[in-house]
Formats: sequence, C-alpha cells, structure tokens
Amino acid sequence: MTQLNLEQGCLPGTSGSTPIFRAEGLALHFDDGRTRALDGIDIEVDEGEFVAIVGASGCGKSTLLNLIGALDTPTTGERYFRDRPYSAMKDLADFRRQHIGFVFQSFHLIPTLGVLDNVLVPTIGAQGPAAGYRERALELLERLGLADRLRHFPATLSGGERQRAAIARALINAPDLLLADEPTGSLDSANAAQVLDLLSEVRRERGLTIIMVTHDAGVSSRADRLVPLRDGKLDQSAEVAR
Repeated sequence: MTQLNLEQGCLPGTSGSTPIFRAEGLALHFDDGRTRALDGIDIEVDEGEFVAIVGASGCGKSTLLNLIGALDTPTTGERYFRDRPYSAMKDLADFRRQHIGFVFQSFHLIPTLGVLDNVLVPTIGAQGPAAGYRERALELLERLGLADRLRHFPATLSGGERQRAAIARALINAPDLLLADEPTGSLDSANAAQVLDLLSEVRRERGLTIIMVTHDAGVSSRADRLVPLRDGKLDQSAEVAR
C-alpha cells in the first residue's frame, strides 16, 4: 500500500472541547422566505469525526454542505471553524483553499486539463514547493488506480475515474475538513470500497474530518454519526451515534 505524504494532524479525540465546525441557527431561504432550503440548523462536528448527512432528496443535504464549505451565504445564522466565525473571515476563498476539500457529485473537473493538472488546480497560489504538490498528486492518483491516466482529459474517462480524480483533487492540499456529496454514487462496489479505504487511511494518519452526504447504506455504515435531515431541519429523533 502506498503511504501518502501527508502532514500529521490531530487524531480523533485529541483536539479538546472545541469542535472543528459549528453552526447556530443556520437557515437559507428563497423567494422572500417562502421557500426554506434550510431552517434553523444547529450542529457541531468534532475534529477527526466522520459524519454522514442522510435524508430524502430535496431535504437540504447538499445545501447544508455548501454552507459548511462557504460556497453559499446563509440567510440567518452563523458558522464557525474552530470557534472562528465565518463572518469575520476576510478571504473565504483562501480559507477554503487552506482548510477544506470538496468532492462534488458532478465532479467539476476542468475539461481542457489532464487528470494530473486537474488534481493540482487547488494548489495554485498555495504556499510550498510545486514539486511537493506534484509528488503528493502522483501518490494519490496511484492509490486511486489512476497512475496510467495522468494526461487523459475528463471526457476520455469513465464516470468512476472522474470521481476518483475529483477525490484526489480534494485531498491534494491536505485539508482539515473534507466535504463530499455522494462521492461513491458513480462507482461500482470495488471502486467505492477503494475510495472509502483511502479516506479512512487519510483520516487515521492526520485526523481528517469528513462530512459526507450519502444515500448509500454501505457508506453511512462507516460513519461515526448519522445526521438525518427532513424538510430543511435536523431530524434529531432519528440521529444515530455509533
């Protein structure tokens, strides 16, 4: 097994009492408040925790993930990263680059770039030697079975290969928090297991925190905690801690 070259971080249970992410009264409304994608979410996620957000289609799972990742702005409420409010951050793009990795359901790979260059996109403007990022990208792609696809464009890849490239891209900056929207949805069972094994390996090595939207019972069974949503609200009666 390839050993990933990732910096050591806090392991689960060693970070003290401050959660890595916290939201208070988080809401996102449209149409002058008539449509409520999210409505008053309070949630905490500990360092190193693996949380699966589950619920029926349209219940607000992806919306919550986008708010956690500072891709959307809430109508009301506040978000905190290690007790630092998002509203106090001057550069949310820089915050995302330094601390958050994203895996989108629709991949969002750049069609004119090969696999390796797509993986390296988040390192643009990042500190550190370019050779180090390239080495890490090659290690990730080898572990994900894409070592022979480095110069292939996204259009020439299968859906599963595109998703694995997107996962490598999400991990390239060694994020503290990985946000994943149905990351195994386009993968067969063998490739899905390979991806989950890699995420488990990175989580163990550096205390990566994972918040994942999923409909897959096999994926959610690996989580420390299930957070069910219903109609834009937390269904606390159905929340499960493992």
